[in-house]
Amino acid sequence: MNFEVLFDVRWNNNLNKVLCLSWFGTVLIFHKFLYIFFGLLQAPKKGGKAPVAAKKKSEKIVNPLFEKRPKQFGIGGALPPKKDLTRFVKWPQVVRIQRKRRILKQRLKVPPALNQFTKTLDKNLATSLFKMLLKYRPEDKAAKKERLLKRAQAEAEGKTVEAKKPIVVKYGLNHVTYLIEQNKAQLVVIAHDVDPIELVVWLPALCRKMEIPYAIVKGKSRLGAVVHKKTASALCLTSVKNEDKLEFSKIVEAVKANFNDKYDEYRKKWGGGIMGSKSQAKSKAKEKLLAKEAAQRMS
Repeated sequence: MNFEVLFDVRWNNNLNKVLCLSWFGTVLIFHKFLYIFFGLLQAPKKGGKAPVAAKKKSEKIVNPLFEKRPKQFGIGGALPPKKDLTRFVKWPQVVRIQRKRRILKQRLKVPPALNQFTKTLDKNLATSLFKMLLKYRPEDKAAKKERLLKRAQAEAEGKTVEAKKPIVVKYGLNHVTYLIEQNKAQLVVIAHDVDPIELVVWLPALCRKMEIPYAIVKGKSRLGAVVHKKTASALCLTSVKNEDKLEFSKIVEAVKANFNDKYDEYRKKWGGGIMGSKSQAKSKAKEKLLAKEAAQRMS
């Protein structure tokens, strides 16, 4: 046999062996990679705990008499649960006007003559003032009818009736104004929410001119309850009993300090001009931008 032919045959056999071995090794590596990738090769860790068998759930005993029927909230089905629908309520026009007016008073600039009605008497002093006013409530219709009936019976019997004028709270805007002008009023109480406000806007200036103590309190309905009416724009006291004079003088001093003495301060103070949260955020952002530009120019 020729040497070259023999070398060629041996070389081919060795080459085939090498190729087979390399192919077999590649298959083994790929097979192992598949096991690891798909989680098939899960050897237990050394010192690890053996997997615990899952507990069987105990089946609940269902009473066949009571069948579970979930509610269907479709058309013609069960009523849906109650929700808070306050946001979606169409409020009455009166309420809407009240709210719009309140917002407008915050946004627009309010002159001092109107802004003074936002400065009301504090809660403790207002409580003591109303206690004093309730002591001098005028008689209601039933009490007046009873008094006149007794008086008529006494006159029919020929007895003399003493007509002593009682000390009561005076009400009615014209009547209160007359008492202030005659300098008979000792204390004037004005409601803060009179509508239209022009009815009482001049009253604080008149009280100050006549040097009569006045107070602005919350609620025309609260003043009205004192004199058996729905509302009252202004009340006044002309005199009090001897046992109440000390307490009355304390109230008058506190009222003077809060209103009469601060008239010049309130006369110059404007109200309103409070913008909404969105407008405030925009103005703040604009101010920041302007400050940043100014800082850049300086640097």
